[in-house]
Amino acid sequence: MFNAKKFIEESISEIKEKIGNKKAIIALSGGVDSSVAAVLTYRAIGDRLLAVFVDTGLMRKNEAEEIYKIFKENMGLNLKIIDAKDIFLKELKGVSDPEQKRKIIGRLFIEVFEEVAKENGEEVLVQGTIAPDWIESEGAIKTHHNIALPSGMVLEVVEPLRELYKDEVRILAKELGLPDNVANRQPFPGPGLAVRILGEITDEKLNICREANAIVEEEIEKEGLNKDLWQYFAAVLDTKATGVKGDIREYNWVVALRFVESLDAMTASVPELPFKVLKRISKRITSEVPNVARVVLDITDKPPATIEFE
Repeated sequence: MFNAKKFIEESISEIKEKIGNKKAIIALSGGVDSSVAAVLTYRAIGDRLLAVFVDTGLMRKNEAEEIYKIFKENMGLNLKIIDAKDIFLKELKGVSDPEQKRKIIGRLFIEVFEEVAKENGEEVLVQGTIAPDWIESEGAIKTHHNIALPSGMVLEVVEPLRELYKDEVRILAKELGLPDNVANRQPFPGPGLAVRILGEITDEKLNICREANAIVEEEIEKEGLNKDLWQYFAAVLDTKATGVKGDIREYNWVVALRFVESLDAMTASVPELPFKVLKRISKRITSEVPNVARVVLDITDKPPATIEFE
């Protein structure tokens, strides 16, 4: 049985020992992993931790505002929000290949993050890595004791959650007093909505994806179905279809809905959800989100599919 109180005590002690009198920095996404890692580290070293939220322009609706309210206003963390939307979207313009998109986002994130670390003199990088992250990542099986950023700047790495699984991290979140909307928040991919937009990322498709995701989350959570789902979201396909609105024929984007159950994200299955909920989500997306002609449902398990689309 996982003992959350004991883990918190031991983890805070270990973090203090590893970081010593140095300054640390963490990329805070608002997901449960980075949130728990940030709060544990804050309890260990206080304001010597700088939590950084990089707004890439690929985040969920009202993400930055929610992060600020929870972690700065309510929990008192030393938080810095970086508005980097223009940088990311400019570099992603015209890029369709999913791996290329991921590489661009990863590189830009490190560059923005590095600039902040340089300004503040941090020497330690805290990461919310959990067991499935390194199990699924080839070449990352061994513990990394430091990381070299592009300019050659070296940061020591501390990973307080490295041996835990998501269910254990959620237990920790509740024990640490994090609100339910963080403790029970569904996983969100590092590249953000970029992996839910097939093909080129445009302002139009990004707006559709963000608004459709907000509708899916609202309806699923209103029905209480989120308690049994690992992830629930919408993706914008790289194709258009014919539709009719009123008496006018249109040719517009297709949105796919994705709902999966899982214990650790290593495998996932698609559950049977109430049809009335699916129908309501579809009607809301096609009526409330501009330029959407159709909504379809993805019923593919993992494997053979991945949870995200790209």
